[in-house]
Amino acid sequence: MTEKNILAYFKTPDEAQGVARKLQALRVADMSIDRFSAYPGGELNNTMHPMTGDIVSLTSMTLNSSLTNRSSGILGAVDPSASGMSDGSQDGPDGRDILLTVVLDENVFHQAMSIIEDAGGMV
Repeated sequence: MTEKNILAYFKTPDEAQGVARKLQALRVADMSIDRFSAYPGGELNNTMHPMTGDIVSLTSMTLNSSLTNRSSGILGAVDPSASGMSDGSQDGPDGRDILLTVVLDENVFHQAMSIIEDAGGMV
């Protein structure tokens, strides 16, 4: 039995979970749903005042990113998503920060691809 893998990007966890339920019927070998970000440190969950708080960078204010040092803050701030100086669209997975990873038998690969694409996933 030869296996293939699929990396599919979605806009919401609910979209990915809906597809995952449908793919379970194909008896996948392994599957995971993860959120990814271009910024290290995860989400910033504490409240801060922009005038008096210790703000690492523009990224912490605009993208809710908990950057750990000044250098990564500077790099994050040049991203169009943080500055608002561009729409940020470079033909990438815009707004698709949910990754569905699937490992399955190659006999059902095309069927799985159809399920993903019909649900709006980007492969």
